Amino acid sequence: MAVSLLELCNLCEKIKQVSGKNIKTSMVADFLRKTSSAVEASFAVYFIVGKIPPEIPPLNVGYSLVYDAIRHVSGISDKQFLREYSRVGDLGEVVESVFRGSHKTQRLFVEESVTIKEFYDILRMVGEVSGKNSRIKKARLIESFMVRLSPVEAKYFVKNLVGEMRHGVSEGLMEEAISKAFNIPVEKVRFAHMVTGRLGYVCEVLKSEGVEGLEKISLKPFQPLKPMLADMAKSVDEAISTHGGKTSFEFKLDGIRVQIHKKSSEVRIFSRRLKDVTENFPEIVEKIGREVKASSLIMEGEIIPVTEKGEPLPFQYVMRRYGRIKDLEETLKNVPVTLYVFDVLYLDGKPLVNKPFLERRKILDEIVPSAMLTPQIITSDAGEAESFFRKAVEIGHEGLIAKQLNSTYTPGVRGKKWLKIKKVMETLDLVILAAEYGHGRRHQWLSDYYLGVKNSRIEKEGVGEEKSGAVSFPDYIERFNQGRFKVVGKTFKGLTDNEIRMITDKLKKIVLEQHGRTVIVKPEIVVEVAFSDIQKSPLYSCGYALRFARITRIRNDKNVEEIDDIEKVEKMYRECVKT
Repeated sequence: MAVSLLELCNLCEKIKQVSGKNIKTSMVADFLRKTSSAVEASFAVYFIVGKIPPEIPPLNVGYSLVYDAIRHVSGISDKQFLREYSRVGDLGEVVESVFRGSHKTQRLFVEESVTIKEFYDILRMVGEVSGKNSRIKKARLIESFMVRLSPVEAKYFVKNLVGEMRHGVSEGLMEEAISKAFNIPVEKVRFAHMVTGRLGYVCEVLKSEGVEGLEKISLKPFQPLKPMLADMAKSVDEAISTHGGKTSFEFKLDGIRVQIHKKSSEVRIFSRRLKDVTENFPEIVEKIGREVKASSLIMEGEIIPVTEKGEPLPFQYVMRRYGRIKDLEETLKNVPVTLYVFDVLYLDGKPLVNKPFLERRKILDEIVPSAMLTPQIITSDAGEAESFFRKAVEIGHEGLIAKQLNSTYTPGVRGKKWLKIKKVMETLDLVILAAEYGHGRRHQWLSDYYLGVKNSRIEKEGVGEEKSGAVSFPDYIERFNQGRFKVVGKTFKGLTDNEIRMITDKLKKIVLEQHGRTVIVKPEIVVEVAFSDIQKSPLYSCGYALRFARITRIRNDKNVEEIDDIEKVEKMYRECVKT
C-alpha cells in the first residue's frame, strides 16, 4: 500500500522532536524500508532532506508568492499573518497555525489521502510553468493543491517549496539512513551519491536492485556529477600559505560553468545545476567533436561571451544564450561565445576524480588544444601570482582560482583545496528606500533592502507618466519619492546581526508606508555598497542593476544629498562593458 503524504509529514514531526543523530537515522531508515516502491522511496528521500529532485525544473517560487497563496486559501489578513510570523519566524509553522485556526481551510480539506507522487506531480507542474503570467499560474497551482492538505501537510508542503525543513536531517545523515535501511556500507552510498549527484536515485536503485544495482553505478559519460566548489581567499599570499607553497593559479572567468560529456561522436553539455544545455551552444559541441582527442570523457570548463576579437564581455551577455531556444540562430550570431576548460574527471573509461589535480591538468594538456585551456601558472612566488592576478583583471576576468596541486576532485563539496581570489569590488554610496522583514532567524528584522541612487535627470525627464496595469514595486517606490531616486538593486548581504538590529530600529522610526512584510521608508539611511559589476536589467526603470551587491558599511557621516547619482552608474556600466 502506498505511503501517504501525511505519514511522511508525521515522520518529519517526530524527527524534529528528537535530538540524537542515531535515533533520527534509525527513524528515517525504518521509513525507507516501509515504502512500497523504489520511486516512492526516492521521493521520500528528497522530501525529508527538503531538496527538489534534479529532474524537476527549477520552481522559481519565492516567499512572496507562497505568502499570497496562503492568504488566498486561508482568508487570513496581512495583519494576522505578520503577527503570527513575528511570533514563530518560520513560514511552514505559520501555515500550520493559520490552517488550524481558519474556518475557510477546514471546510476545504478533503477526506482522501494525498500521495507522495501527487506532491511531486504538483511540483513538476509548478516548475514547468513559464512565460507571461507565470507567477499567477504558479500561485493557482499551489493553491489548488494546498486546499487538499491538512495543517501538518500544508506545513511541510510550504517548507519544501521554500527549502526550510529545519529538523536536523542533512544529506550526510540521509546517506547514513540509506546505508542502515539496506544494510550497505555508508562509503558505497556516499560514492554513488558523489558520482550521480542524486541521493534519491541512489535509494531508488537500492530499493529495486539491491547492492548489485548500486555497484553498477560508476562515473560515466552523460551522467553529470555535482561540481567541486571553492572557498574565498583574500589574497594570493593567503592562497599560497593555505596550500603550503607551490600553487596552481588560473584565470577566474566570468561566464557559465559547464560540464562537458563526450562518447564517440556524441557531445552533451550540462550546467552547474546539471541541466542539459547542449542545444544552446552548438558551436561548442562542434569544437569539442573536432578538436578534443578522446573517445570518451568528462571535463569541466567555462563558456564566456566574447567580442569579434575574442575579448571577454560581461557575464550578462552570455545569459542571452543560456536557457534560450527561440530565435537561436539570430542569438548565435549576436552573442558569440568561447570555451575554456580547466579540469578532466574521466577519460576513455577511466575515472580521474581521485587523481591529484596536477596530474589531471597534465592529462588535459594532452587532449585539448592549448588555446582551449584556461590560462595557468604554478608558483610559490606571491609577486608572480599577484602580477598574474592583475593581468586577469586587466583583460576583463574576475580574478584567479588557486588550486592545491595534490588535491583530488570532490563533487559538490566546498573547501580550501580550491580558493577564489576576486578583484576588489566597486562601491557606490546609496540610500535605503524600502526594506523587507527577513526569514528564519531574521524574521523580526528589516534585513532585505531596496537601494537607490539620486536621479540627477529628474528636472529634464520629470517623474514619468502613470502606466496602466500592474506596477512593479521598484517603480512604485520611485513614484512614491516623486522620481528623485532610481532603484538600482536589492540586497540582504554584508551587515552583521548587530548592525541589522540597529538599522531595523532606525528604519522603524522612519516608516512612511507598509505593504505586507515590506516598508517604504524616508530616504535617510546612507550605505556604502560593493558589487561585482553592473548589468542591464529590465527589472528597474533606470535599466541597470548591481550584480552581487552587498553593504560594506553604514555611512552615518553622509546625508542623502551626498549619495551617488544615476549618471555615475551609467558611466561605470560603460567602463565595465569596455573592459
